[in-house]
Amino acid sequence: MTSAASADPVPVAPLPATVPSSAAGKLKLVLVTLAIVAVAERIGPVQFSVGPGKVALLPMLWALLMAAAWGIAHRRMPGVVRVATAEQGFAGGLLNAGLLLFIVKLGLTVGAALPQVKQAGWALLFQEFGHALGTLALGLPLALLLGIKREAVGATFSVGREGNLVIIGEKYGMASPEGCGVLAEYITGTVLGALFIAVLAGFIASLHVFDPRSLAMGAGVGSGSLMAAALGAIAAQHPPEMLPQLTAIAAASNLLTTVVGFYFTLFLSLPLCSWLYGKLEPVLGRFSKRGAQETKDAPGTASLAQAGAPHGGGAMALRDTFIAWAVVGGGVLIGNSLTYKVPLLVSLEGVAAVVAIALAVEGIKRLLPRLPMVLVLSVVATLVGIPGLFPFSDALIAITAKLNFLAFTTPVLALAGFSVAKDLPVFRQLGWRIVVVSLTATAGTFLGATLIAEFFH
Repeated sequence: MTSAASADPVPVAPLPATVPSSAAGKLKLVLVTLAIVAVAERIGPVQFSVGPGKVALLPMLWALLMAAAWGIAHRRMPGVVRVATAEQGFAGGLLNAGLLLFIVKLGLTVGAALPQVKQAGWALLFQEFGHALGTLALGLPLALLLGIKREAVGATFSVGREGNLVIIGEKYGMASPEGCGVLAEYITGTVLGALFIAVLAGFIASLHVFDPRSLAMGAGVGSGSLMAAALGAIAAQHPPEMLPQLTAIAAASNLLTTVVGFYFTLFLSLPLCSWLYGKLEPVLGRFSKRGAQETKDAPGTASLAQAGAPHGGGAMALRDTFIAWAVVGGGVLIGNSLTYKVPLLVSLEGVAAVVAIALAVEGIKRLLPRLPMVLVLSVVATLVGIPGLFPFSDALIAITAKLNFLAFTTPVLALAGFSVAKDLPVFRQLGWRIVVVSLTATAGTFLGATLIAEFFH
């Protein structure tokens, strides 16, 4: 997941080491992940009707589900293909590094389609209010009706990614009820977020009641993997020729949410959520017979932090970053070849160009550790992708245009599947109420931004 700000790490309990002890474990993870990507791409998209709409299960979702199941059942797997808990933890680090290639592709797409992004105009700016306020508009009343107390503030003031953990940690402390709530939101989003938002976004898109540009803006929730899942499902419901425009708009929205959204949540949605809690809890809380129980069914905050929260362990070793890029790049080559019928050598040129951009910014980041990596990478990729801006821009656009956006999502979500498998024991302890509230908050940020963007369209 992408971080919303380059801030100090959240003060949580130290995590056990998750890096595999041997190179063999890393190699096994790479090979199994690429095999899952190949199977997922071979299965291809599957659609079925649900009432008036449709649900599309794309290769990225097959990859997510297969990797998660593989990780959960690792004790029953033969040793040669077993992806143990240590490798599952390592997959989380690979996910963060692998998303850098995904961000480069998004930036290049935005640069090439800058006229379409500029046409979005005020819709792109004001939809951020939907991302910032949609979570509490749906999530907070439901949480109070279910009897959740101050944990509701942490779980519903935002979609609960890394930057939001920082905000709650600094204001309330991670041992507070608000800290428990935001950690529960973080773990729920990590384990179920991509699958949930893909199904939701695909179903809403199939109804054809919203402009596809509005849906693309709604997909930019501030998390790379969630955006990939939502946008993939939206794109599956519209003509292929719309994909570049929708990708550019979603990428611009995601970048805006990642950067500006941090300050929206800090200065707007969190104070408003806390104020609304004080006003609504005496009214809505009385409808729940569980109000007195608060969240005793959930595990302690320490165990949540131990199992699910990210930690500031420093930058990933460069060799491990290369492993992450090999997994994502290899997955792109597989998907581009199997699903989109692009010759392997043509795809390889594009992947090499994307890796070169990521490597250049990665080198700068290691010299300047406090540099906001996601922001700089997005800006650099966007600038070099603007037609005619640099002598090499047009050639770069031509090379990377052969890489289908959806081919990046399958290996990214395969790594996400392995990464979340290790957190399922804690996820089961969270209690169904906080899980339902967390998913409702995720739906709120997507629907809120979509509704506001639709007003301008």
